[in-house]
Amino acid sequence: MPNLLLVLADVVAVTLLTFALYLPRHRRRDLAVAYLGVNVGVLGVAAALSSSTVGAGLGLGLFGVLSIIRLRSSELSQREVAYYFSALALGLLGGLGVTEPTVNAAFMAVVLAVMYVGDHPRLLPRMRSQTVLLDRALSREEELTACLAELLGGRVHQVTVQRLDLVNDTTLVDVRYTVPAQRRRAAEDSRTAPAPTGADGARRVGSTAVAR
Repeated sequence: MPNLLLVLADVVAVTLLTFALYLPRHRRRDLAVAYLGVNVGVLGVAAALSSSTVGAGLGLGLFGVLSIIRLRSSELSQREVAYYFSALALGLLGGLGVTEPTVNAAFMAVVLAVMYVGDHPRLLPRMRSQTVLLDRALSREEELTACLAELLGGRVHQVTVQRLDLVNDTTLVDVRYTVPAQRRRAAEDSRTAPAPTGADGARRVGSTAVAR
């Protein structure tokens, strides 16, 4: 029989992971549903089949099989993969915690703490990563780096050329860069500033008037 307090701890933990950490930061509802479903499903199967002889093998098997199915179904960012594995881990810790529930509960708290700190908006906020398609075929690394620095308005740290098309004169690159602090503050101010209003009381978004 699974420990009911540990099952309750898993429910609380996955609720915090989904609704207190993931949704406020990333706003993707479909993955929030996936995290809840995967966690509860793994919790139920692990709790029903857990025993001293099959517990470890069951945990590894569920972790591997569900990971392959989910990660092949759609493209996920690395942050979303981290949340996905955290939901899996919480379910396994809740379902397989028969002998030492306090240890499993402590590991649940560690998972939540790591995700809170690791995905915090204030952790390395100026670092960026983008895939950029340039309308020029640039084979020289120095010229490519200078072009990206001017285009992105930041300091380029690493550039990986994914495709150099000399026929169509394009370059597809993956770039890692850092934006200046003043540019980040200006972007935050622009997001929080109210939209200007016209004489008719309508908010102006670009050249389009949105009536209130």
